[in-house]
Amino acid sequence: MASKPKTIETPDAPMPATQIVEQSTAVMQEGMAQATAHIETTHATVKQGMEKAMKTAEDFLAFGQGNMDAFVKSSQIWATGVQDITKQVAATAQASFDETMTMLKSLTAVKSPKDVLDMQASLARSSMEKAVTETSKITDASMKLAEQAIAPITARVNLAVETFAKVA
Repeated sequence: MASKPKTIETPDAPMPATQIVEQSTAVMQEGMAQATAHIETTHATVKQGMEKAMKTAEDFLAFGQGNMDAFVKSSQIWATGVQDITKQVAATAQASFDETMTMLKSLTAVKSPKDVLDMQASLARSSMEKAVTETSKITDASMKLAEQAIAPITARVNLAVETFAKVA
C-alpha cells in the first residue's frame, strides 16, 4: 500500500524554519510508522510460517517414531512366533524319532518276516498321517504368525494413508 510522498507546500512567503521542521518530522514519523507496520506484518507472517514448519517437522518426527515402534513390535512378534514354531517342529521331530526307536526295539522281538513288514507298514502309515497333520499345523501357525507380525505395519500404513489423504 504505497502512499504518495507528502510535499511541503510553500506559499509565496517563506515558511518559518520550525514549521518546515515540524512538517518534515510528521512526514518522517508517518513513514516510520508505515515501515514499522510492514516489518511487524512480515515478522508475524514469518513467525507463523516457522511455527507451521516446526509443527510439521514435529509431526513427521513423531510419525517416523511410530513407524519405528511398529517395526520393532512386528519384529518381536515375528521372532517369538518363529521360536514357537521351531519348538513345535523340534517336538514333532523328537516324537517321530522316539516312535521310530520304539518300533526298532520292537523289531528285535519279531519272529516272522510278515510281522516285520506289517510293523514297517504301520509305522510308515502312522508317520505319513502325522506328517500331514503336523505340516497342516505348522502351515496354520505360520499363516497366523505372518498376519500377527504384519498387523502393526499395516496399521501404520493405514494411518499414513488417512493422514496424508487429509493433507492432500
